[in-house]
Amino acid sequence: MTDMLTLQPDRYFDPEPRKKELAMHLYGQVASKPLVCPHGHVDPRMFADPDYQFGSPADLLLIPDHYIFRMLYSQGIPLESLGIPRIDSAPVEADHRKIWQIFAEHFYLFRGTPTGMWLTHELHDVFGIRRKLNGRTSLEIYDQIADCLAKPEFRPRRMFEQFGIEVLATTDAASDPLEYHKAIRDSGWKGRVVPTFRPDGVVNLDRPDWKENLKALGEVCGYEISSYRKLIQALEERRAFFRSMGATATDHAALTPFTCQLADDEAEAIFQRALQGAATADDATRFTGHLIVENARMSTEDGLVMQFHPGSYRNHNPVIFGRFGYDKGCDIPIRSDFTQGLLPLLGRFGNDKRLTMILFTLDETTYARELAPLAGHYPALRLGPPWWFHDSLNGMQRYRDQVMETAGLYNTVGFNDDTRAFPSIPARHDLARRVDANWIAGLVVRGIVDMDDAEEMIQDAAWRLAKQAYKF
Repeated sequence: MTDMLTLQPDRYFDPEPRKKELAMHLYGQVASKPLVCPHGHVDPRMFADPDYQFGSPADLLLIPDHYIFRMLYSQGIPLESLGIPRIDSAPVEADHRKIWQIFAEHFYLFRGTPTGMWLTHELHDVFGIRRKLNGRTSLEIYDQIADCLAKPEFRPRRMFEQFGIEVLATTDAASDPLEYHKAIRDSGWKGRVVPTFRPDGVVNLDRPDWKENLKALGEVCGYEISSYRKLIQALEERRAFFRSMGATATDHAALTPFTCQLADDEAEAIFQRALQGAATADDATRFTGHLIVENARMSTEDGLVMQFHPGSYRNHNPVIFGRFGYDKGCDIPIRSDFTQGLLPLLGRFGNDKRLTMILFTLDETTYARELAPLAGHYPALRLGPPWWFHDSLNGMQRYRDQVMETAGLYNTVGFNDDTRAFPSIPARHDLARRVDANWIAGLVVRGIVDMDDAEEMIQDAAWRLAKQAYKF
């Protein structure tokens, strides 16, 4: 048994010789193209300070990445033993070498998963690792990564440039003062890092921290948000500020794709009940659905692209949520009804070319039944790439198979990496480009498109569609 780590140059391609040859050719056309990253969760503060350091290998690769620790937790490994901070400040494992050892001993769990593919690429190409990560090689690899992280070329700005990132969008709360974005802009560094406006914290009334978020929004606006109309005013003002800081998009999450239009007095009544702690679950659903429509209205006026991510039952595990808080790997997909849910919004704005609304789903059954037909008809709609659990080799293949015949390539928006794990960005884009090259090669082999068309399509899928859709 060998511990050697290698990356096959033809990985992920179909084994049929003619198709593989074409896929290799098409991939070669875009392998080194710039990375356009229009949606993700990388912390902008790492680019504000030119001397920012990532910390230990565990700080960088493990502790912030719920893709990793949710798998380990599923095998009975306590999050405390992985150094995941508890909200009650109870002690957790502080020895990062011990944390890394646990991770390495269980790295086999990621075989065949997108996380395993990304991490293997990342270890090999970013950190120069040439041995497989396991219990025997754990500390040797830890030390090699730690040595890398101590070098100037592993500062975030240098890595941004080495990765060939053309633009990277962060995701920021409506109340965020964007101080790190200001620092990036004022520093004179040429890397393009832009914010994205995400108002969920003040729009979704059922969040436990809704009042806290509303207070923070009021503080940054300079007035108390004591009414529904004040909330609308604050959202419009903050959107304008985000645009002035380079934002081209907004992002919205909801449990379902439900939308509705409320009269102002009805919206006001719900808002006042929420302030008093008396809002019902139905109030929260209807208020969020109404605010999704209102944000679509705002996008027709200010031009910000609207991203909509419904379908995740957040914090499904109450034990983990109670101990560790949000974004700890226990969000679970639910069924989604886009056809009925979006009808009020689309009846008002679906035919308005001023709106670009990008839809994402965790319910793959909606691809061919609802999302492709909707995007294949309404001028305002585009389909986002496979999201979260489906951001994978097989998920991307299923997406192409189910969406393309009805929506076509040009009602989709290319790829986004949707990551908090900054060093994984090249690996994620590389996998997506290989999947698309393989898919397009199949069209050529079957005589559906010729090579001229195929070479245009791979350029569009890899980076041009994202630039166009997100107005970069």
